[in-house]
Amino acid sequence: MGSNTVHLLVVDAHPGARPQPAYSHKAELKLAELLDEKGAIDDAGVEQLIAQILEARQVAEDKGVEEVLPFATSAVREAANGEQVLARVAQETGTELAVLSGEDEARLTFLAARRWFGWSAGRLLVLDIGGGSLEVAYGIDEQPDAAVSLPLGAGRLTAAGLPGDPPSAEDVRALRKHVRAEIARTVSEFARLGTPDHVVGTSKTFKQLARIAGAARSAEGLYVQRTLGRRALEEWVPRLANMTAAERAMLPGVSAGRARQLLAGALVAEGAMDLFELDELEICPWALREGVILRRLDRI
Repeated sequence: MGSNTVHLLVVDAHPGARPQPAYSHKAELKLAELLDEKGAIDDAGVEQLIAQILEARQVAEDKGVEEVLPFATSAVREAANGEQVLARVAQETGTELAVLSGEDEARLTFLAARRWFGWSAGRLLVLDIGGGSLEVAYGIDEQPDAAVSLPLGAGRLTAAGLPGDPPSAEDVRALRKHVRAEIARTVSEFARLGTPDHVVGTSKTFKQLARIAGAARSAEGLYVQRTLGRRALEEWVPRLANMTAAERAMLPGVSAGRARQLLAGALVAEGAMDLFELDELEICPWALREGVILRRLDRI
């Protein structure tokens, strides 16, 4: 259960084998945009969440799922009423959601990227832009040497800082300044670890940005290399800022549900690539969900 979607991923998996996706069921909920003025998930949001979890449980049963690994990320973790929401979900659905910390998210996403690219990738730097947070992790092993989570998710920033459609130039400048100030606080922690051998971006935001910048379509398969260059991203940011959400939704690979958030995500991606001095990153098909599955398999 992320800040944007409730996503059930059904996987055929056993120790020693690559997890094979068998079925995917998702519903856009955008919890990051359903918080009230006190930072709590409102009653309508909780009702929608419960309905989607019940639906996902039914799908899991229909697909013959043997074990469910339910977890939630930043939207519930940082909600003012997060504990009450978890208790109500457990009572009404029978599902006890494990709430991942931001560092857990970064570490599990890093594990997925490491398994995807292998040891030959050397020192990995992994960036993941979600609906509620940005995760950054770096390391040479399966566990990163450094991992941080910042409140720079595309949904969160859009709701808080980009009210217009298209947003005003003043709002875009203010959000850009805020994003870069947040990221800059973490750069030195990673810089002291040395230059990465391979830079990776995961999440829907990076995939969409790479696609509009010319990367291959998803229909061409998982194993086609997809990259995002900083120069191309810098060219796209002002173009996205001048588009309405409906116009962004017409771009290749951009879904209508994510179009409104794309500019905020692009500002985060641009800021991270600039401040970490990254000319290019490669898109990784695996991310947090795969990391959760891999960690569970490791423990069997």
